[in-house]
Amino acid sequence: MCDSGRARATHVCQPVWRYPDAIFKTTPRNSYPMPSVSLDSERFRRRFDTFNKIGATERGGVNRPSLSDENKAARDTLVEWFREAGLEVRIDAMGNIFGRRDGTEGDATPVLFGSHIDSQYNGGRYDGVIGVLGGLEVIEAFNDAGVTTERPLEVVAWSNEEGVRFQPDMLGSGVYCDIFDLNYAYEREDKEGRRFGDELERIGYKGDVPCETDDIHCYFEMHVEQGPFLEQQDIPVAAVEGVFGFSWLNVTFEGQANHAGPTPMDMRHDAFVATADVTRAVRRITATEGTDLVGTVGSVDVWPNAINVIPETVEFTLDFRSYDDAVVDAAVEQIREGVAHAAEREGLEYEIEEIMRVDADPFDQDCIDTVVEAAETVGCEYTRLVSGAGHDANYLNKIAPTSMIFVPSVDGISHRESEFTEWDDIVTGTEVLLNAVQEKAAE
Repeated sequence: MCDSGRARATHVCQPVWRYPDAIFKTTPRNSYPMPSVSLDSERFRRRFDTFNKIGATERGGVNRPSLSDENKAARDTLVEWFREAGLEVRIDAMGNIFGRRDGTEGDATPVLFGSHIDSQYNGGRYDGVIGVLGGLEVIEAFNDAGVTTERPLEVVAWSNEEGVRFQPDMLGSGVYCDIFDLNYAYEREDKEGRRFGDELERIGYKGDVPCETDDIHCYFEMHVEQGPFLEQQDIPVAAVEGVFGFSWLNVTFEGQANHAGPTPMDMRHDAFVATADVTRAVRRITATEGTDLVGTVGSVDVWPNAINVIPETVEFTLDFRSYDDAVVDAAVEQIREGVAHAAEREGLEYEIEEIMRVDADPFDQDCIDTVVEAAETVGCEYTRLVSGAGHDANYLNKIAPTSMIFVPSVDGISHRESEFTEWDDIVTGTEVLLNAVQEKAAE
């Protein structure tokens, strides 16, 4: 049921730049009634609050980067709860944690659902966690009701989704879905030179189970939107139709360090001036190239980074995203030209490298419709959205039918300690997840 205080009538409201006239309805595909299964929102909340004491920060966030001691403590707690719920726990060679509940059809492929429990440095309490703990609550709801589904159910916590300590992001699901080689993942290093494989072994989560693709029936992931639309429209749930494609680039400008006082302005080769020019170029490109194109200068390292020295070297990252791959390609081409022109104006050497490219990823239509139908069953307002952020669901979509469920992010804030989602919206999203899982488990 909807506990958010919003109107209970089914209603679809779309962002006008994506779906100006569309009204979406689905017809239930199972002609027989489903067994009644209900969440225990108080148990769910207790676990959520307990979990977020691990790595808690003074400003209300959490600090549980991948394979840290805090991440290990979170893993230990999750495994304990999985076992208390009667799940068969397995941990694969990437530290992905699976909890399995058998179905009545022993040879049937499972319905998989979950997210991640690693965080940004000083990140938010909701990102990823609600999908994993919400998945566990779905399992508990079936336990409480004494309902055994036909298909097995599996809830998963993927390793290294954030990519803040070890790059690239979504490493655990990437190896599982055969995007990355296992040894490649093990060799990733953090800024202190610690290898992913060594740290995985240090915290005791280098599992014996091979990290390889299994046959799964479908995958669902509940997540905070990480954008402002749902809250602005007062809609508690979105069925996610796909994920933006993106390009990550690394840019280095090499100039000449010199004293900040005696050096005339017309004799400077300032790497930071060129960086500022490129930053403004990102804004110009995103304003003209496409309505959904976004661009960000994210990480910036300056050398020698002294108050009285002209910057000699600047290394920075660029991030372009759109649901139209051609728009991303055009933006990358334009920024390459912009980098070259900025270097020429300041008399600099430069390098630009595309370090990651992921195409836009439409999700499975049947899974999207299942989420929509689940929202109608719950009786809450809903819409359909495309995600601007990458998720483990991107990679799962390459091996199995996939969709996501979004719940609102207050003020559109994420990857910060102030990240917040109303609890009633989390419960509503989990009810939608429960109904979607129940329907797919009966196929």
